[in-house]
Amino acid sequence: MSPQLDLGALLAHPANGGLRAVAGPGGTAAWRDMVVAADESALPADGDGALAVLTSAPPPASWQQDALLRRVRDRGFRALALPGAEVFGGGSRILAARLGIDLLAADDPIALARAGWELLEARDALTLGYVRRVAQSIEYPADNLADLLRHLSASVGHGVALIDAEGVLLQAGGRLPEDVHAAIDFGPWLDTVSVDAGAAASVHVDSPSRAGLRLAVFGHGLGPQQLSALAVAAEVAMPAVAARILIDEVADVNDAAVASGLLRDFLEERDSRDTELEQRMLERGWRTAGYHLGFRIVGRGRVDTLQLLRLVTRELAALPVDSHAATSGRGVTGWISFSAPPSPGRVEEAVAAVRALHTAARRVFNVATGVGTLESGSAGLIATIDGAADAARIAASRSATGWFVRIDALGLEQLLLSWTESDTFVPAAESLLAPLVARGPELMETLTAYLDHESGIAATADALGLHRNTVSARVARAQELLGLDLADSETRLAVHLACRALRPRPNGA
Repeated sequence: MSPQLDLGALLAHPANGGLRAVAGPGGTAAWRDMVVAADESALPADGDGALAVLTSAPPPASWQQDALLRRVRDRGFRALALPGAEVFGGGSRILAARLGIDLLAADDPIALARAGWELLEARDALTLGYVRRVAQSIEYPADNLADLLRHLSASVGHGVALIDAEGVLLQAGGRLPEDVHAAIDFGPWLDTVSVDAGAAASVHVDSPSRAGLRLAVFGHGLGPQQLSALAVAAEVAMPAVAARILIDEVADVNDAAVASGLLRDFLEERDSRDTELEQRMLERGWRTAGYHLGFRIVGRGRVDTLQLLRLVTRELAALPVDSHAATSGRGVTGWISFSAPPSPGRVEEAVAAVRALHTAARRVFNVATGVGTLESGSAGLIATIDGAADAARIAASRSATGWFVRIDALGLEQLLLSWTESDTFVPAAESLLAPLVARGPELMETLTAYLDHESGIAATADALGLHRNTVSARVARAQELLGLDLADSETRLAVHLACRALRPRPNGA
């Protein structure tokens, strides 16, 4: 038998008969035992610091209520629970505090008695109760992982969260306190923690696709018995959670593939009108009418585009705007739509939101982001996405801008970028730089980086991981082979554009 029955544990029990604290001395209440009786006269003479649970309602008169409290206290009990205890008046509540007796209300005293019995003497019954509730919740079909967690939380009567070492991924039935998350040990299979902010029982999620996950059941006032029982319940629920993660990921992959194909078809259509394609877009909520601001996030190296899409989608969902995103190539393309012409201030807010999205993505992925211009209609949506793609290509080499470029801010450079991609400029660029190309990639790479970094030797050396003397020697050799003076601004601009035109662009950039 447990030496004590905590009020906090009783209040946290999901089947405590609607227990509520009404009055008392305050502080952390704990009792040696629990005694159930029909009325006060049936209680034993020696309560020995126990909790008295009466199944009868309290007397109506205040002097009778005071007398009941005194008699219960004289019998040695330290707490009294009974249905309808809220009828005790202010004077009786002050008396309870002075007598040192906790006054509790319980809608169902028998359910309260069973909860106390589970906590005191029947830990196996407590565990089986939680496991039964978990099994019942799994019987209900869930739409997705978040829905499954809601079912589990509603069944066990506590908060449920899917977490990793960085934080909370999904939760239901409350918010997992940061202090509780920080106290959880991600090493062992099962773990229980209890701190001032709350308590939790967690289990490792055996997921083949996502490592480092734990399923946590949490709440306030949970005692050791409950945490032990909840750890078993979490272990029982874990396979269903792991299976749901896999099901959702397959669905996400399929949905991402459909969205990516739809976006590709739309961009390839250009000026032609396809009624069936427009209907498919409408079914996804992609409306081409209105005004659009496109953005493009590309990897500056290898990147898991599906995981990037998940992050982008999650961040966009928190914004009060109509927004969409899909994978394309080695990145994610998205846009924000407005039903009416947005004010300049609202456009700036949207750009700021995309910049915040870029910052969030940079914490996890090595990416660059470009933002297009505000455009209208179906053709405008294509135009702003194209502009965002151009801006993203520029951003991929712009460390000075934090790998973020807004095409509106480029001015003349935007026009020059389009010119360097034309059929007439590329052959001229190839002819100009042929002496460097023939010598291998080192001179071209160094010269391009040198011009991208505004002719800064130190910045170029840092970007390429080379010694400054090496950069200086390569730039000098490039000038010698080209027979040009890069100190001349017009010559430098022409060579820079030529380098840009011949820069290799990975598919989908």
